[in-house]
Amino acid sequence: MQRFFWSLRSAVFVLWLIATVIPWAVLSLIASIFLRGTPLYWLTTFWLQFAIHGARWICGVRWRVTGLDNLLEADRARAVILLPKHQSTWETFAFPVLMPHPLCYVFKRELLMIPFFGWAMARLDMVHIDRSKRAEAWTLVAEQGRRFMAQGNWVIMFPEGTRTPRGSQGTYKTGGTRLAVTTGASVLPIAVTSARCWPRKSFMLRPGIVDVSIGKLIPSQGREADELMREVESWIEGEMRRLDPQAYAAAP
Repeated sequence: MQRFFWSLRSAVFVLWLIATVIPWAVLSLIASIFLRGTPLYWLTTFWLQFAIHGARWICGVRWRVTGLDNLLEADRARAVILLPKHQSTWETFAFPVLMPHPLCYVFKRELLMIPFFGWAMARLDMVHIDRSKRAEAWTLVAEQGRRFMAQGNWVIMFPEGTRTPRGSQGTYKTGGTRLAVTTGASVLPIAVTSARCWPRKSFMLRPGIVDVSIGKLIPSQGREADELMREVESWIEGEMRRLDPQAYAAAP
């Protein structure tokens, strides 16, 4: 019976997303004729408020943020790259709402083909790459990442590349720390327990609390990309096991 109610509430939530994203995406596309940069970003990403608050009101998915003092320190930094744990769609919706700067996501360009959502996202300052062309992709990330950070945006890259199941650990790739070393930006590691409520590749949401833990800002000057990523990985995975010990109880 409980699973039936979860399914019913999740279905209502999906309908809520569809009903709100279409008119808001159309509004953003029209606005993009007249607006660019930060004003268009905040207008477009305001829809994400509907998304995460809809998950809260309809499905009971709440959130709790710790490490806000570290976020205040990052707010004073010249350039910042966010390196979060990636477990579900929730954090991709939530971070633009939670962060004080416009975020520049680095993502595969196929996402731009998603009706309405992808079309609106294509009008923002983001880095969409072709993963089949690695050399060209890195050049694009370095050039556009530097330019967008100079404009006051924060770049966000998921080190594991894709969503990982609850209680698991993906391979941490060095793209984010490589960009940090190249540009002199600092990195901000973030742990997120979103799969506890919204598992990957699923729209079956369960009520509960998503913990978002923001780590200390790590300067990149004088560091090697591999070594810096190992520090990021160590902190995130240690924090994940502290926040969600039940999920990692059976892990080696």
